[in-house]
Amino acid sequence: MNYERLIAVVREEGMMLVMQHLELVGISLTIAIAVALPIGIVVTRPPVNRWAFQILSFLNTAQGVPSLAVVAIFLPIMGIGRLPSLVALTIYALLPIARNTIAGIEGVDPDVLEAARGMGMSPGRVLRRIELPLALPVIIAGIQTAAALTVGTATLAHLIAGGGLGRLIFSGISMHRPDYIIAGSLMTAALAIMIDQLIGLVHRRISSRYSG
Repeated sequence: MNYERLIAVVREEGMMLVMQHLELVGISLTIAIAVALPIGIVVTRPPVNRWAFQILSFLNTAQGVPSLAVVAIFLPIMGIGRLPSLVALTIYALLPIARNTIAGIEGVDPDVLEAARGMGMSPGRVLRRIELPLALPVIIAGIQTAAALTVGTATLAHLIAGGGLGRLIFSGISMHRPDYIIAGSLMTAALAIMIDQLIGLVHRRISSRYSG
C-alpha cells in the first residue's frame, strides 16, 4: 500500500466530501428528529396508545429493511441527486428515534405520573415537565443510534448522485483503487465515531443529571 498516495487522496478530496457527508447526515437527522419525536409522543397518547404494540412491531420490522433498499427505492420515484438521498436517509433515521421516544415515555414510573396528576397537573404539563424529561436519556440514545446508522447509510447516497464519502469508496471499487476505498472507509468511520461520541457526551450528562 502506497501511504503517500493515500494521504494525497485525503488531501485532494477529503474535506469537500466530508462536508457533503456531514450535510447529508445533519439535514436528514434534524428532519428525522422533528418528525419522529411528535410521532412517538402521539403514539403514547390515548386513544392511539392502544395500537402502540402494533406500531412498535412495524417500526422494528421496518428497521430490518436493508439500507441499500431504502436508498434505491427512491431512484425510480424521485430520480437522482441530493433530494432523494435526503428523503431516504430521513426515513431510515425515523425508526430508532420514534421507537426510543415511545419506549422512553412508556418507561416512566406510573407512580410518578399518578403523583403529578394528583397535584393537579394537566396532561400537557405532565408530558412537558415529567414524561419528556425522564424519557430524554432514552430518546437521546435513539438519536445516537440513528446518527450512526445515517453516517454509514449516507455512503450509499453516491449511488444516486447524492455526494458524500461514498464517492471515494465506490470509485475505489470501480477503478480497483484500494487507497480510495481505505481513505473513504476510514474517514466514514472517524466521522461516525466523532458524532457518536458527541451525542454520547450529551447522553451521559443528561443521564447523570436525572440519576443524581
